[in-house]
Amino acid sequence: MEEQRVVYRQDMEQDERFWENIITGDETWCLAYDPATKRQTAEWVRQNSPKPKKLRFQKSRMKTMLIVFFFDAEGVIHREFVPEGQKVNAEFYVGVLDRLLKRI
Repeated sequence: MEEQRVVYRQDMEQDERFWENIITGDETWCLAYDPATKRQTAEWVRQNSPKPKKLRFQKSRMKTMLIVFFFDAEGVIHREFVPEGQKVNAEFYVGVLDRLLKRI
C-alpha cells in the first residue's frame, strides 16, 4: 500500500495538469420557487388606483435532490435531478456514474 502512495505522489509531482483531471461531486436539496418575474406579474391600473398587492415568493412543497459533478478547472460537467420518489441507493448511483462517464 505504501508503494502505491509513493507512485501516486511521484505522478502528481511530474504532471503539472494532474489537479485539472480530478472530478468531484456533491448532492444538495433544492426547493422549487414560483418562477414568475416582476414583469410577468405586472398589471395595468389607473393612475389614481391603489397598487395591487404582490405576494412574496414562497417555497414550494416540492423538494428534490440535485447531484452535480464538476472539474475544478473546467466547471460543471454533469448534473441531474433525482426523480420524485426515487431512492438514492447504490443501484441508482451506478446509473448516475454511467451517465457521467458518457459525458466525459
